Amino acid sequence: MSVVHVLNGPNLNLLGKREPGIYGTATLDDIRAKLDERCAAKGVSLVFKQSNHEGDLVTWIQEAGQAGAPVILNAGAFTHTSIALYDAIKGAQASVIEVHLSNVHARESFRHHSYISPAARGVIAGFGPLSYFLALEAVLENI
Repeated sequence: MSVVHVLNGPNLNLLGKREPGIYGTATLDDIRAKLDERCAAKGVSLVFKQSNHEGDLVTWIQEAGQAGAPVILNAGAFTHTSIALYDAIKGAQASVIEVHLSNVHARESFRHHSYISPAARGVIAGFGPLSYFLALEAVLENI
């Protein structure tokens, strides 16, 4: 059975409560349930994790990359600050799709730069929870 890793960074545990005008009202559990349903229909196992700690994300990216499993990554604010995540993706040769709920390019200028994008296979942003599902469809097409 194939495995897809969905990794979520800081503050995504607050989805549904945090700035719903920007991030919507869906919770991370809501997103997980829908992704899980789609994966089950395709016979794919879903590993879904969230952490507010950069080192956890680094470890999980390395593990997925070393196992040859694709990663859907919403690194949250670490997108704009973390060379460590870039290095983890490159070092473990992880196949990563970078995801954002909001259109980061229509927001504050500090959100316009991503350390993840140069190492990612692709980027999906601005579609709310649908961003995750679009990324999953891209992954499922390539498993």
